[in-house]
Amino acid sequence: MFERTEITLADGVRLHAEVSGPADAPVTVVLLHGWCLDRRTWRRQVDALGGLGRRQPRVITYDIRGHGRSSATRRHAATLDQLGDDLAEVLRRLAPAGPVVLGGHSMGGMTIMEYAHRHPAEFADRVAGLLLVSTTAEGHTHTRYGLSPTVAGVLRAGETLGAGLLARSGAWRPHRAVLPALAPALRWLLFGDRCGEDDLGLTLRSVGRASLRSIGGFRSSIGAQQRLDTLATVGRIPAAVLVGDRDRLTPPPCAESIAAALPGAELTVCPGAGHMLPLERPEEVSAALLSIVRRVNRGTRRAHRRTAYPEAA
Repeated sequence: MFERTEITLADGVRLHAEVSGPADAPVTVVLLHGWCLDRRTWRRQVDALGGLGRRQPRVITYDIRGHGRSSATRRHAATLDQLGDDLAEVLRRLAPAGPVVLGGHSMGGMTIMEYAHRHPAEFADRVAGLLLVSTTAEGHTHTRYGLSPTVAGVLRAGETLGAGLLARSGAWRPHRAVLPALAPALRWLLFGDRCGEDDLGLTLRSVGRASLRSIGGFRSSIGAQQRLDTLATVGRIPAAVLVGDRDRLTPPPCAESIAAALPGAELTVCPGAGHMLPLERPEEVSAALLSIVRRVNRGTRRAHRRTAYPEAA
């Protein structure tokens, strides 16, 4: 069971969130989706967390501004800076106390890094575990779309131009009638060897709920972000980094640099998988997340014992 809630931010944007798990859980997990997607990307991981029984965490998923059921964003606020601040506000409103595990897919992972950069004291005080899936800390440095550098450069130039035009198109969303025509391109760009019809359908429906302003507007800051130095300051907390070896958007070098910068991170490369690991490889992603939550749970139990029985510490 889950409850739906809504947060109204200072600039009037409304974020749609879904919360499940016990309110008094020792750990809260917050899962952030990628560019042009929505909270449903994480549905299998949310189900897996619910199977932890008495030690299951409280779980929060939400649609970022301009995506899913959340309201549209102004063009100047379609930035990773803003998303990092939005995450800070979500935590203050929905998870004001206790340890937090943050999981991010693609732009969701970049949002977590921006939160760590812009709110370092809060991050250090609250975040006890990290899951970074199919993401990058180096903008489009390694993005080649699986093509030659020359062809990739031409494609990126066209993508950048198109993104600029979309960013000026307002809060309109892609017409449902055009989504089937996008299916072959999205199948090639986002998925690896295997692509379930349900997974592709969910991806298309998610894209259809993102505003054109969001589809185009976030592209600039995504391409420019550089946060390896921020990751190096995080400290040794339970962390996992996953990537598919067929990922055309954030290929393995993106994950390798993150794992090298993040102390103690465990790197997993999934053979034959593309960019949509929470859907393509749900078991591997869920296993990594459950492992982190269990480790954080053990840490909270030890901390409780030290507080309750200081003479035994």
